[in-house]
Amino acid sequence: MNNPENILQIESSIRNEIDGTDKMYNLLTTADDIRNYYDENGYVILRNLIPTELCDEARSFFKTEVKPYDAYLYRQASSNPEKHILTSYGYMLNSLLNIQDLNTDRFPNFKKLGLSILTHENMHEAVCTILGESAKIIQTMFFEGNPATWAHQDTYYLDSSELGRMTAAWVAVEDIQPGAGRFYIYPGSHKIDISQNGGDFDIAFNHSRYKQLVLDIINKYQLECRAPNMRKGDVLFWNSKTIHGSLETLQPQYSRSSFTAHYIPASTQHLQYQRQLRARNLKHIGTFQIEHPKDQDKLKNQIILSMEARFPKQFQLLKRLAIKAILK
Repeated sequence: MNNPENILQIESSIRNEIDGTDKMYNLLTTADDIRNYYDENGYVILRNLIPTELCDEARSFFKTEVKPYDAYLYRQASSNPEKHILTSYGYMLNSLLNIQDLNTDRFPNFKKLGLSILTHENMHEAVCTILGESAKIIQTMFFEGNPATWAHQDTYYLDSSELGRMTAAWVAVEDIQPGAGRFYIYPGSHKIDISQNGGDFDIAFNHSRYKQLVLDIINKYQLECRAPNMRKGDVLFWNSKTIHGSLETLQPQYSRSSFTAHYIPASTQHLQYQRQLRARNLKHIGTFQIEHPKDQDKLKNQIILSMEARFPKQFQLLKRLAIKAILK
């Protein structure tokens, strides 16, 4: 049953966005406006950045190429290979991880359209404005249903080698309904120092402590939650240290189709878990270099995915032990 307090909170947040903050986004017309708002608030929204035709095509090819696929694909929340998990309304709940790694022969059009959106010339201009230089893409995702993501900072999981310089983008490829699980952010939270990944807060065996720490920070500083009104083609950019997540689903009849990408300055390197530098199989796509950590066009990676799917418990334990070793 839906919690009335949650409904009121969401409706209030959306009303505030429409009546107040939402109008501010339309006033951000120059590069300086965009950069200053982003630096102060830890996020910015650029309206109509992606052509709606591209959004429609991407959703269409998702339905015809990806949705019918009944084998394993890597997923955003777990980083593990899983089959589709569908909601009662038939929406994919376990989001896709790294569109660029999808097998080109199986998903040619969805992969092409997704990457066309995330490397679009308008995205390149916006990212350069925010970062002050060109960028590399180190991770991408696609969402249809809402996994209700916990409040977190991306820097805990991945960032640039200069912590706090990564920016991420959430691209709405349909109009996101109020109760579909809207993206939320806590403005200004990028200015608060939170314990780094490791020790009592490591992701390998103490992830739940980190999640609770973030909630404690939100309460301690009485941070404001904003769940912006996002329409097809709108893009929300946020700083790697900005606390964010997605609201619970109160209207399960609606999807919230969207792409996400994480961009780091080209002059920096990919830092994983705030400890380990990564540079995994960079390829040029458009004006961006994009990491392909598990490129499924390569037979070696296809075999690894198959083995991970066949022996999930063993692989997941090995991953956690390897991460723990990195974080010591």
